[in-house]
Amino acid sequence: MNDLNDSRGRIVLLTTSHRVAPGMLSWPAWRTLREADRVLCADAGHPQLPYLREAGVTVEHTAATARELVDYCADGRRTAVVLTSAEGESALTDGLARLAGSGRESMPALELLPGSYDLPGARLLDLVQVMDQVRLSCPWTGIRTHEDLAKYGLEEMYELLEAIETGDREALREELGDVLLQVVFHARIAQDDPDEPFSVDDVAGGIVDKLIHRHPHVFGDESAETPEDVHEHWTRTKAAEKGRESVTEGVPLGQPALALAAKLASRVRSEGLPVDLPAGEGIGYELLALAARAEEAGTDPETALRAAARTYRDAILEAEAAARASE
Repeated sequence: MNDLNDSRGRIVLLTTSHRVAPGMLSWPAWRTLREADRVLCADAGHPQLPYLREAGVTVEHTAATARELVDYCADGRRTAVVLTSAEGESALTDGLARLAGSGRESMPALELLPGSYDLPGARLLDLVQVMDQVRLSCPWTGIRTHEDLAKYGLEEMYELLEAIETGDREALREELGDVLLQVVFHARIAQDDPDEPFSVDDVAGGIVDKLIHRHPHVFGDESAETPEDVHEHWTRTKAAEKGRESVTEGVPLGQPALALAAKLASRVRSEGLPVDLPAGEGIGYELLALAARAEEAGTDPETALRAAARTYRDAILEAEAAARASE
């Protein structure tokens, strides 16, 4: 930070984030505000103003021009602080840049001082706010139900899976956003339920509690040296939470058949149950045996079959291209 006694004076553009609670300013920001000769803010409704007044900082509600600020600060050791949004004041900053670039001005020191910083995940607040506005104002979004969105959630997950399998980073980022939208959308619909409402904060709070409880080696006194130890912790705590009477509880029958078969085989194997595969005839029983064998070998049969099908698809495309070339 420049010395407040700089003989040229200072113009400080103090930015704040709307995603951080008003009044939560950094110590350099508070010190600069308290020691400034003038504090200006063009927005009389700026959320920081009540907290500045409470702290005894006088704020002038005026949109000073670059010329006015330069003349004020250049005439002695004065410091002017302009409270702006995170995006700044474009007219003011453009004006200051023109004066500084002219080469004819004795410019005061110019400083951009962030008064508050976004934490990781801060843009999620924007997503929740935008979703709320869309839910309230859009005639299509406003009447959607969980049942209406169910098919979209499934589609988005398959698109995410394809992005992962193809290694397309741009598609991965986009598809993760689409899946996140489904979560926020469903949570916003749930908020409107007249009997059992819950919000996105309840959803996030529940998963935070679950992660902490299922990672006692991270947040508690237990230890885990290997991935296998972690899996054991997770399985044990999950079983205690659910209080299931059967290993089949919690296995959704609506998932793809290979994934379903592998999940059931995994539950049987992890519990050491003496359950043999059914000895029926037909392709279904053969596929069941293959899925169980793949799971035991540590291979996800659904992923393996998708990879093979993708290779098959590529072979089909090559054959079609060769056929067209020979015509």
